[in-house]
Amino acid sequence: MNNKFPSFNRQPIVMYLFTSFAFLLIFIRLIFLQLLHHETFRKMSDENRIRLIATQPIRGRILDKNGIILADSRLKYSLIIKPQYINEEVWKKYKSKISLLLNISSDLLETKYSDGLSNKKFSITLLDDLKVEQVIKFKENENYFNGLEIATKLIRNYPYKTVASHVIGYTQPITDSEFNILSNKGYKFNDLIGRTGIEFVYEKYIRGEWGGELIEVNSFGTFTKSLGIKPSKQGKDIVLTIDMDLQLIAEEVLKDKKGGAIIVMDPRDGAIRAMASKPTFDLNFFSKDFKPQKEYDALFNSPSKPLFNRALNAYDPGSVWKIVTAIAGLESGKFPPKTLLETKPCITYGSQCFREHNDLGFGTIGYEDALRVSSNTFFYQIGYGVGVDDIYDVSRKFGFGKLSGIEISEQENIGLVASSQWAKEGRGWGAPGKTPWVSEDIASMSIGQFVVQVTPIQIARAYAAIANGGYLVTPHLSKTNYQIGSNHKRIKIDIDPNNIKLVKNGLRKVVESGTGVSINYGVSNLPPVSGKTGTAEDGEGGSDHAWFVCFTPSDKSELLIVAFAQNTPGGGSVHALPMAREILKVWNANK
Repeated sequence: MNNKFPSFNRQPIVMYLFTSFAFLLIFIRLIFLQLLHHETFRKMSDENRIRLIATQPIRGRILDKNGIILADSRLKYSLIIKPQYINEEVWKKYKSKISLLLNISSDLLETKYSDGLSNKKFSITLLDDLKVEQVIKFKENENYFNGLEIATKLIRNYPYKTVASHVIGYTQPITDSEFNILSNKGYKFNDLIGRTGIEFVYEKYIRGEWGGELIEVNSFGTFTKSLGIKPSKQGKDIVLTIDMDLQLIAEEVLKDKKGGAIIVMDPRDGAIRAMASKPTFDLNFFSKDFKPQKEYDALFNSPSKPLFNRALNAYDPGSVWKIVTAIAGLESGKFPPKTLLETKPCITYGSQCFREHNDLGFGTIGYEDALRVSSNTFFYQIGYGVGVDDIYDVSRKFGFGKLSGIEISEQENIGLVASSQWAKEGRGWGAPGKTPWVSEDIASMSIGQFVVQVTPIQIARAYAAIANGGYLVTPHLSKTNYQIGSNHKRIKIDIDPNNIKLVKNGLRKVVESGTGVSINYGVSNLPPVSGKTGTAEDGEGGSDHAWFVCFTPSDKSELLIVAFAQNTPGGGSVHALPMAREILKVWNANK
């Protein structure tokens, strides 16, 4: 007997399982899309459907204390061509007509066009920064040029070109790496960003905010409707403490110098009235889309380093340093105010005889006369008597060896003031314990040579403390307080006011009958001036530097000037002092 069992058909079960599994995958995918990543895909959908027509913000202006514009924005007009709309024959006709119409070399047009084609550009700039009359001529004939148009762009503009260039600074388009970081702060691709100076420091206030119009498009990319307009927001203006009259004369007096710097400052609060550095550069170079290689090399590869701010760079100060040695001697108690020392043709320290600058000496003199005649041998004896570390400690109280607090600190050098510890640690170049302090060092340090390098802005702070009776001020460039830097602080220096007064009396004698007496030549009705000349050997082997520092009126000072002529041999009274005198003339006339 045959037992026959009904055959079991597996096909429906397999299909059921497969279908169930497929629906499960779809269900999981729906959960992934609709619940877990809803916002992500909604955003992607909106980006495909919604377009932003961005509106560039107008960058805030930079003004002097009286409202004179130092930096603003202007429209730049460029003639562009879209080569995809024309052929070679049409281009030849256009080239000839544009050359005649706009008075432009046809060879230049051909070069720009050919370069654009070789780089496979869909939009080629034929002419950059058109004049208004050129724009008008083209607009009148625009219908004859299919594929050509005038493009507009906001660019940074510096009306005074090279004036205060190191202070104002410049802008450049952001790099790809910067864009990746800054895009979430509202920056756009090829947006401008401050690179140096005020443009850099106050970037977040000056730049403004992008605006634009949101539009909706269909699947073909055709406009359907506007979703709203957000106006761009103009950046804030920055008002500086700079006085343009003083800035212009500061730039003028440096013109015949190889290099140098001028600082004009209010010694009461540190407000900078002028800051000039030579060589300088045209800020408008950075607003050009096309930068000729010759101009680029002259700026970035020149041995004269025009981008270098000499007002904030360190140099040997020479005799203008002697106020520090004087205060160290007084504060130590080893050389009290009535000290008299015999000056000599030279004094030997170690293996070298350090000379008096007149090779004779000035007899037996005290502090005030030592400053008046700028005696070297007097200050050698003071320095050697108190030692390196006393001088170092006093220098720190006057702000040397550290940043001044000025906003543009990215350009600033802290300089060097030697100490015994510095020598033990290798002087910055040698092995610890192998470069000990020697007798020759203290003689050099006493008169601001070789083991001392300071910046003009540090010298300005130190002399301001003498002028204002013992307060270390913070140099600043902005009248508006945006909580940048040290907030314009004044710090009472821990130095006996009587010692400061004695040095101040000596600086008055410098101008009355000493090395700075010529400051009064050719100037009428000038308030009493106090100051100090300085001639410094260049520690890097170049020609001597020339220095002059002064403040006026002597008793209640309102203005302080540091004049520095780099590698200009002949002495501070010959080269630096006349620069300060011209500035005093302008200040006194305006006052």
